[in-house]
Amino acid sequence: MATVEEVKKLAALVRISIDDADLEKFTKEFDAILGYIGQLEKLELPLDVSSEKPALHNVMRIEGEPHAGGKYTEALASQFPARDGDALAVKQIITH
Repeated sequence: MATVEEVKKLAALVRISIDDADLEKFTKEFDAILGYIGQLEKLELPLDVSSEKPALHNVMRIEGEPHAGGKYTEALASQFPARDGDALAVKQIITH
């Protein structure tokens, strides 16, 4: 069970101020949150997960005839308004 002092310390860590009148309410809510999170300790996970197939995987498009690298680079770069050598120059929008 969380104490009022622990809630005060936690509030100081996250830099929020809590009125003394609200400390008891937050202590009860903190206990409820810890109880809910404590349910994770009851989970039974398989010890060897390497034999299981992952649930997610990347789906990539099958390329029939991929083009050579850089084939479209010059055509795209020529449409850009400003260039600095091989780099495309943009207007600065963030200043310090």
